[in-house]
Amino acid sequence: MKRLLLITLIWIISLTANAQPKKYHAAFKEDFSNSSLQNFRYGSTGTKADFKWKSGVPAPSEPATKVLLFQLDPAEAAGAGKGPEIISKDFTHFGTYSARLKIPDVRQTQPNVGAVVGYFTYHVDSIPGLSEIDFEWLLADPEIIYVGTWTGPTDSLVRVGRTINLAEGTIYNTIHRVTHSGASTPLSGRQNQPERIAALADYDASARFYTYGFDWYPDRIRWWMLHPTTGDKIVLWDYQGSSLGIPQNASHYRMNFWHTDNWSVETNPQSLEKPRNRYPLEVDWMSYEPMKK
Repeated sequence: MKRLLLITLIWIISLTANAQPKKYHAAFKEDFSNSSLQNFRYGSTGTKADFKWKSGVPAPSEPATKVLLFQLDPAEAAGAGKGPEIISKDFTHFGTYSARLKIPDVRQTQPNVGAVVGYFTYHVDSIPGLSEIDFEWLLADPEIIYVGTWTGPTDSLVRVGRTINLAEGTIYNTIHRVTHSGASTPLSGRQNQPERIAALADYDASARFYTYGFDWYPDRIRWWMLHPTTGDKIVLWDYQGSSLGIPQNASHYRMNFWHTDNWSVETNPQSLEKPRNRYPLEVDWMSYEPMKK
């Protein structure tokens, strides 16, 4: 009888917790000019090394700018979330997200390093599962950008994604698949726009700061970046025409930097090495503007 009462009590507490209203962020732009975070919290699950993150420090490549500085711990195990990561304190949802950042240049020191920079939203709900929208860069080739989403329950995750070499103006793929190991199916029509992208001369995500962003709507996601000299918006992928892979649930806004030992960059299958150095990631600012209702 006591066991039954205990189970019932746990069930009621669980329901009550899930019923609590979510707290949402209003519009903000965090410029990381202070040592403390305003709209984010630090959320690494890995080692506790102090050097892994600092806010309000001069950018190594742009000393007049104060940044959020992430550094890898060479002693860190592989895995997303183990490296430095910030997570929004409250939820975000449909709207416009943007950030100005510069990834590390490793080509002279460790060209085969396995390391990922992630700029993204991410949250797992008990019933609908994962809601994720991402930009990712693998340090081994800073000319390549990965964009896409993950949605659904853990055992049947849906990926829609696009891989671009922006320096060459090459779209390697625009695909849909189920689970990380599932077969990829090319997307077409409105799910594959634009079908071509002009090369951005000298694009190198490790050579300078660039501004990246995405617009998240209930029926559309558009990934973009700003041209470094003209300020014009370059649309990397305007995904619409289907509800497949478009998250509908609120999420948390994030930035992370981590070691991967099982995901090599498109152009270098050897890029899985454990980082030998700290490799600084510089983030100037991150902003969020909720969709107007």
